[in-house]
Amino acid sequence: MSLMDLEKLKMTCAGRAMAVLTSGGDAQGMNAAVRAVTRMGIYVGAKVYLIHEGYQGLVDGGDNIKLANWHSVTNIIQLGGTVIGSARCKAFMTREGRVSAAFNLVKKGITNLCVCGGDGSLTGANIFRNEWSDLLDELSQKRKHYNLNIVGLVGSIDNDFCGTDMTIGADSALHRIMEIIDAIMTTAQSHQRAFVLEVMGRHCGYLALVSALASGADWVFIPEAPPQEGWEDNMCARLEGSRTSGGSRMNIIIVAEGAIDRNGKPISSNYIKDLVQKRLGYDTRVTVLGHVQRGGIPSAFDRILSSILGVEAVIALMEATPETPACVIGLSANQAVRLPLVECVEMTKLVQTAMNEKRFDEAIKLRGGSFESNWNIYKSLAFLKPPQSKSNFSFAILNVGAPAAGMNAAVRSAVRSGLSRGHKVYGVNDGFLGLANGAVFEMEWHSVAGWTGQGSSLLGTKRTLPNCHLEKIVETISKFEISALLVIGGFEAYQGVLEIYEARTHYDELCIPMVIIPATISNNVPGTFFSVGTDTAVNCAMESCDKIKQSASGTKRRVFVVETMGGYCGYLASSTGIAVGADAAYIFEDPFNIHDLKTNVEHLSEKMKKDVQRGLILRNEKCHENYTTDFIHKLYSSEGKGIFDCRVNVLGHLQQGGAPSPFDRNFGTKLGVKAIEWLSEKLTENYRQGRVFANSPETACVIGLNRKVVSFTPVTELKEITDFEHRMPKVEWWLKLRPMLKMLAKYQTSFNEYVPGEIEHVTRRSISIDSGF
Repeated sequence: MSLMDLEKLKMTCAGRAMAVLTSGGDAQGMNAAVRAVTRMGIYVGAKVYLIHEGYQGLVDGGDNIKLANWHSVTNIIQLGGTVIGSARCKAFMTREGRVSAAFNLVKKGITNLCVCGGDGSLTGANIFRNEWSDLLDELSQKRKHYNLNIVGLVGSIDNDFCGTDMTIGADSALHRIMEIIDAIMTTAQSHQRAFVLEVMGRHCGYLALVSALASGADWVFIPEAPPQEGWEDNMCARLEGSRTSGGSRMNIIIVAEGAIDRNGKPISSNYIKDLVQKRLGYDTRVTVLGHVQRGGIPSAFDRILSSILGVEAVIALMEATPETPACVIGLSANQAVRLPLVECVEMTKLVQTAMNEKRFDEAIKLRGGSFESNWNIYKSLAFLKPPQSKSNFSFAILNVGAPAAGMNAAVRSAVRSGLSRGHKVYGVNDGFLGLANGAVFEMEWHSVAGWTGQGSSLLGTKRTLPNCHLEKIVETISKFEISALLVIGGFEAYQGVLEIYEARTHYDELCIPMVIIPATISNNVPGTFFSVGTDTAVNCAMESCDKIKQSASGTKRRVFVVETMGGYCGYLASSTGIAVGADAAYIFEDPFNIHDLKTNVEHLSEKMKKDVQRGLILRNEKCHENYTTDFIHKLYSSEGKGIFDCRVNVLGHLQQGGAPSPFDRNFGTKLGVKAIEWLSEKLTENYRQGRVFANSPETACVIGLNRKVVSFTPVTELKEITDFEHRMPKVEWWLKLRPMLKMLAKYQTSFNEYVPGEIEHVTRRSISIDSGF
């Protein structure tokens, strides 16, 4: 879809009617989707109806179908569940029920329907659409209602729908699970207990697998990969080994509720508990998480995902023709994609068919590349496999720059991956300064036990760059015979490795492979879409803003000006702004002047005169040298006098703290493994005459996630696209999301600024291939 098409869309859809409903099991983030669909529909001139109680409300009609206005969805983005209700409806499964549903839509003139639910809800929507003309004939309706356009949004905590990288609600469910696992680990450690935790996932093991990977669990049971015969002996040996040789005081076993053995027999939590108690004598408890996984506030990712998909759903509906098949809006590499609904449902069913027929390896592949990668990495890290022989190589791991949640997960996976390959692994305290001072120590498998869920940097980190300490760094590298460097950190890590690379002409000892894992809350490292720690920081800022907004619940007409970190990079402010429904987010990359500030104040004042009671303004800490947080606070206070009062909050280092989010644990873990794989390859390639000599640009890289591909980009190549003065890339992918923030805040921004996604019409063949991370 071209930008001009978007402009035409706004002019042609005035007066068209559409509706949105949520159906099936609720999932956190559905309210954000309802908000986005409603506001985008109104924004482009359509009439938008909210259907309460899902398909049951559609069948019953009456007050269940209500015309929405802009304020109907105010202040719902942070709420869990679904404010318009969800109900399973047996009546809709009958012909009579669908006739009633069609009648209720026709009565309101609704010919566009957005359904947010699981595969059952979306399948029902497609049946409804296919029968539409016959239903109208039965109702003797006029031709103008002949076409019904259907678009689906997948809301499911199981992340079990083929064609999309993530479903709405899955990330939030992982947040709930990890909160509970972190809490249980403290009591398990104290009493030397084993815990068996049962998570949801009757047919899909995504939640169990990712939570096991993110927590470093000792064993995981998922329906896609039943354990081999004799698993009872293997599991007990693994649990016992972690205590006797690994120094652990507790064990964590995670079980998907649909776990089975190779013969299809269920494996229950209580069976596992009894087994551990009988074989090992460990005090073992069972915790069934249940519906707590569906509850709580939606994560930042789910709010942003739902907003992107909701906006795209409206555009898809407004563009649809009678020939357009029903589609589902999915996520592929941060892009909204339109997928054929029927084929996605068919692919999803193929996974269950493969499991029923005991083709388990195929079932894992059908789940997608990301699922398969998670499974393989979990197995490699959870079970110590002594190498066949010791290698000739050793590498050092150091953290550089400000601390970021997820750094420790990356260190843990790198250490264990390196040891399993036979390498000697050194840890370095305090970054490049520690490397210069010889603060180097050998790390073992058990050295990193329990590191995955810990925030900050356990190795210690400094912002010091290597240029002033090159001779001492060379001495340390020679003394410990370090063959490669793994540097985990932010912009200073990138800058530091670049300095070492450029010093190779003077020191042969620096001709060793080097790789940077980007880890910073600012998300300003070139060569990657995301950095480890960014997701945690956005969630911290989002939760703080939620509380700030809530504090004004008893005070009418109050505006908060909130300052975020991020240096000159506006990612943190922009993402948080979308996640909390901010009225504005000021950043360095999107220049503004006093006239823009004045427009924003007047816009907010007009909203405050009506139904809006609270406003939220975000400001990136270095967005403007003159328009400081204090200045903006005083401006809003002065210009809003008599309409609203204003308060200011500086979030500060709160954004660097806390336990890592599930995404950052998983992301850091995966990058650690892949970084060691890459270093091992480079060491082998550049080993000559008894030593490593690597001096090509391809031996000093940043590992990054670019779209769905993990890539290694030479630091020299990135130099050309880096703004060193402001410490960030010259081009930033996420800027295209900012107009969405403005549109959903009711600013009349230009459509030409916004491309919600490079719309891809994905074929069935490509649906089955997921290289997602």
